[in-house]
Amino acid sequence: MYFAALLARTEDGWEASDTELDDVETLSDLTDLARDASVDEDTVLVFIEQEDAWFGVVRVDGEDDPRIFVSDATAAARSSYGEILLTDELLGREPGAEDTIAALEELVGLDGTEDGAPDPTPDNHSDTTSDLTSDTDSDDPDDDGFGADAVPAGPLGDTLILADLGLPEAELLMLRTDALAEIEDALGAAEVQETVR
Repeated sequence: MYFAALLARTEDGWEASDTELDDVETLSDLTDLARDASVDEDTVLVFIEQEDAWFGVVRVDGEDDPRIFVSDATAAARSSYGEILLTDELLGREPGAEDTIAALEELVGLDGTEDGAPDPTPDNHSDTTSDLTSDTDSDDPDDDGFGADAVPAGPLGDTLILADLGLPEAELLMLRTDALAEIEDALGAAEVQETVR
């Protein structure tokens, strides 16, 4: 189960609201959602949490690129909303790498029988094919084809994302459960807690 909240900074302090992520499919969608809630292009924070398994914070300041922090990248990688936050840039991989790997997997699967021609050697497959697919084939439905080492364990992203707002890096990295309450308290927004829980 997911929980999401928006914290928008205003002249009078922080305004909080819960938010639905049903129409959010990309980081751009999430960024647009934050900008829509912005007052005079001031800071907006989007908080996403999955049943205490992981949480993520996206910070949008006006038209600047969003800043992202994820408390546990490995756990987030198994989540549809976590995948939105785990961008190529955040993971340090080349843009489009996932598409390239998918294309290679498709090519490896071609054996010349796609047009209905019988396979002349059904029981004698080349070792090359198995070698090429061994690192990416998995019975795990959550496997994204990159292997376990593609997403680092633990926190990932901008650990200073809230430092200038009152939550230093060291304290952010210590957050586990009920992270939103701790963040709101550090931001001086504890009084808005009731509106989003």
